[in-house]
Amino acid sequence: MRIRRKKHLEERLNNAKDNLIIAPLDIQNVKQAILDKKYFDFNKLFGNNNKVELEIGCGKGGFITEMAKQNQNTNFLAVELISNIIIMASDNAKKESVTNVKFFSCGAEYLPRYIKPKSIENIYLNFSPPFSGKRYENRRLTNPVLLNNYKEFLVDNGCIYQKTDDKEFFEYSYNQFKQCGYEVMDTSNTENEIQIKTEYEKKFRELGLPIYSLKAKKTTL
Repeated sequence: MRIRRKKHLEERLNNAKDNLIIAPLDIQNVKQAILDKKYFDFNKLFGNNNKVELEIGCGKGGFITEMAKQNQNTNFLAVELISNIIIMASDNAKKESVTNVKFFSCGAEYLPRYIKPKSIENIYLNFSPPFSGKRYENRRLTNPVLLNNYKEFLVDNGCIYQKTDDKEFFEYSYNQFKQCGYEVMDTSNTENEIQIKTEYEKKFRELGLPIYSLKAKKTTL
């Protein structure tokens, strides 16, 4: 479904610069872009040296904003590609007076250009589009290229937490994590460490639909 462009979007994006960063479009070729490093200085970005956690595909930002409210000694970087959506996340965080979360409008495949190795404590992948079919595998946020990128971002023993309502996508992701060398645990039927629910999870649970979740740990030799 096509998302209608927000009124005054450019103006709103420009006024959100205190908590929203737009990735430059100077190099559109991914392979070239990730060689031209523009690493974030997280200490400068957040004004402190607290640990940093990352959500990729933050949507309207309900999950990451609540995480930031409940964990004020942790910094959060929330990534979302679609400007129409990330501006809502940015505005909502401001309304909640949350200052330890920054939003970044960027495609996941470009993140190695901006995120230093071993700089992220945990990563959250909440209800990412499943992109069913082999043809669209490279668009999934758990494809092998991206999983290897995430491994570079994570500190030793850092974790990725994934939730989805799509069983096929979950099984694909579980297998890909295993093949990429993560230690993987299916947490679908156990008490989940992350109690905060996204907008999607709340809706699906109200409908009685199953939620599939996993925890993938970056292991060290």
